[in-house]
Amino acid sequence: MRSFFDLNSNSEFHLPISFVGCGSATPQTIISNAELGERVDTSDEWIKSRTGIRQRRVIGANESLIDLATHAARNALKMAKWDEKTIDLIILATSTPEDLFGSAPKIQSNLGASNAAAFDLTAACSGFLFALVTASQYLISGSMKRIIVIGADQLSKWVDWDDRSTCVLFGDGAGALAIEASHENKGLIGYSLKSDGNRGGCLNLAHSNIFEDLVNEASHQRGDYLPIRMEGKEVYKFAVKEVPIILGELLEKYNIHSGSIDWLLLHQANQRILDAVAARFSIPSEKVLSNLENYGNTSAATIPLMLDEAVRDKRIKSGDLIACSGFGAGLSWGAALFYWHGSY
Repeated sequence: MRSFFDLNSNSEFHLPISFVGCGSATPQTIISNAELGERVDTSDEWIKSRTGIRQRRVIGANESLIDLATHAARNALKMAKWDEKTIDLIILATSTPEDLFGSAPKIQSNLGASNAAAFDLTAACSGFLFALVTASQYLISGSMKRIIVIGADQLSKWVDWDDRSTCVLFGDGAGALAIEASHENKGLIGYSLKSDGNRGGCLNLAHSNIFEDLVNEASHQRGDYLPIRMEGKEVYKFAVKEVPIILGELLEKYNIHSGSIDWLLLHQANQRILDAVAARFSIPSEKVLSNLENYGNTSAATIPLMLDEAVRDKRIKSGDLIACSGFGAGLSWGAALFYWHGSY
């Protein structure tokens, strides 16, 4: 049995970062489990009992991922009470950009954040947490003061909607977080990131291996991708093993008892994973944030989407301690401990 010290003994570990605003946006179109059952051999009971999902959102013809990401970022800016001209950096965590050369600069333009640099970061379902840690380095170094981190994905483009094992899991959405350098508030405590490419085949969205004639005997590879492929049992075993380990190591490193955690905020992939991790740390269900029944797995968007929902309905309050973990394709996973300081 691990022994942890009291939370209040760790003030020296708090990094000079404050989490001050959040926002989210989801598509208008809702696809229920029952509706999916009209296309593939499945049912509401089958999906809900295995995943916890009841419905998901899908981007329609009059919407776009960039529009959702922009809207989420604007909501975060409004909560933080920032002028868009004061943003130094925008990081978009996505595996489904509208432009393979990068979608973040378009969001920067939409926001009117003329003084901000912008770039995309790809780490699938771990993307938002990886982007958050990346952003924190600029703030810690003192080179930047205000950053918007966005998680947004449109996995509906890459799902095989005739494959029951994957099409029931995913949805589209966007979430954003405003973070700033601050020497007054306790914010980010610590983090840990990991990857294991040896297990990457368990979950991927691979490039097609189709070559076409070019000239003479030369050929070129077609720019196309295959649908999402996932070995569900292996991904589940990976998550329920690795997430408790990385969170446990982080809690031990900073001498924080799991009982001091106000909220457990995990990547929203499967309710059984959330329940298993919470049980490992004896965290009661009322402290486990979950909204996947309404959105499914929105990849990089799940964590900021859930955070925004809980802040706006006043479950999360200023000063609350949040234990967060993202995990998914790569395989990649990570954890972070931070205090929320925004107000709504």
